[in-house]
Amino acid sequence: MESCHNKDMALLDHRIRRLDEKLAKLNKLRPLSSTQVQKLREQLEIEMTYNSNAIEGNSLTLRETWLVLHEGITIKGKPLKDHLEAKDHKEALDFLFELVSNRRCTISEHLLRQLQQLVVQETEKECAGRYRNGVVIIGGAAHVPPDAIDVPRQMGGMMQWLKNNERKLHTVELSAILHHKLTAIHPFFDGNGRTARLVMNITLMRKGFPLAIILKNDRKKYYDVLQKADDGDRVPITLFIAQSVERTLDLYLRTFAREKPTKLVTLADVSRYTPYGQKYINLLARTGRIFAVKRGRIWYTTKEDIEEYRKGRLRKR
Repeated sequence: MESCHNKDMALLDHRIRRLDEKLAKLNKLRPLSSTQVQKLREQLEIEMTYNSNAIEGNSLTLRETWLVLHEGITIKGKPLKDHLEAKDHKEALDFLFELVSNRRCTISEHLLRQLQQLVVQETEKECAGRYRNGVVIIGGAAHVPPDAIDVPRQMGGMMQWLKNNERKLHTVELSAILHHKLTAIHPFFDGNGRTARLVMNITLMRKGFPLAIILKNDRKKYYDVLQKADDGDRVPITLFIAQSVERTLDLYLRTFAREKPTKLVTLADVSRYTPYGQKYINLLARTGRIFAVKRGRIWYTTKEDIEEYRKGRLRKR
């Protein structure tokens, strides 16, 4: 067990160094094209809204989420609540981007209540912006959140922890642990997960990282690393969040670092032109060792990135 933990720690150190290197590359490209930044923001807002809501059980697909938010279309056969959740989350994201752009993003209990109020304002009006006053159960988890009477004290303790560690921990580690602490306290009757993912991103974005998205298809792994954090091991959730950060950071670098955009291809297609099998390339994509993006259940990468990986292996040999 200790050997596995040490291995994870080494992997985390390597991943964080790589993230810092990539962020430095992105910063050298600034100022970025405002048109391209806006297009990326719109794309990521839809993906974030879809994935964050879907993790909580929202039935809208990615395409349906886009139609609801951009065309104002009502999706036949889908609950009204799901439509309202999409609109609420988009409004919360707009608020988040405004905070970060204006550098008015000091994290406080007031800000957390504001975010939660936005994500449930049309679906759970009676509990919007208020700490819970009763018992909650996290479905499928062994963790039991604190009694309602203890929530204010624990939230105050979390804010003090944040103040004490903001300059001690790496931004990715800070955001991951803060995310876990908030979900463990579960201070609201509804919207805890969505609020935690939003505040995680404020922590990241105020230090220059782009929006990080936890994918619906990674929900099982997401719950698993949260459970491990409940048991005291926060390295897995930090690794998990780091992978989400790197996924979007790679997208920004691909967009702004190359004059000509490269073509995304499925892992099955790219395996035909490389010495690696599809299963091995899938492993590289899932572990973040190559650039890859996930759309629905399908991973995409580029021939150029596989070639860079192959050259890197040859250099090591």
